[in-house]
Amino acid sequence: MKLLFDQNISFRVLNLLPNDFADCCHTKSVGLNDCKDSEIWQYAKQNACTIVTFDADFFDMLVLKGFPPKIVWLRTGNLTTSEIAECIIHNQMNISAFIENHDQGCLEIDSLF
Repeated sequence: MKLLFDQNISFRVLNLLPNDFADCCHTKSVGLNDCKDSEIWQYAKQNACTIVTFDADFFDMLVLKGFPPKIVWLRTGNLTTSEIAECIIHNQMNISAFIENHDQGCLEIDSLF
């Protein structure tokens, strides 16, 4: 599961995820900190990443451009970094199934659990 965490999520979330998420990265770690959403989109597309974000702009891009990349849209409201990690871990099976589904471009997660 190759997730790319958007810049609106702390890079520290990677330290809180188990080994199952070893292929995950953050915009900061791939040189995309303070970049435009379109640049993040292009990186995710070229590197087969699914974007994890709080940002509705990525959903708008998905509607206009289609997918890939796919988006996991966290619609939970403000969460701590630990809570974000818990949310991702708790939804690991849903996220994995979503990534494998060729008919769906956005997975909305609207609650911590």
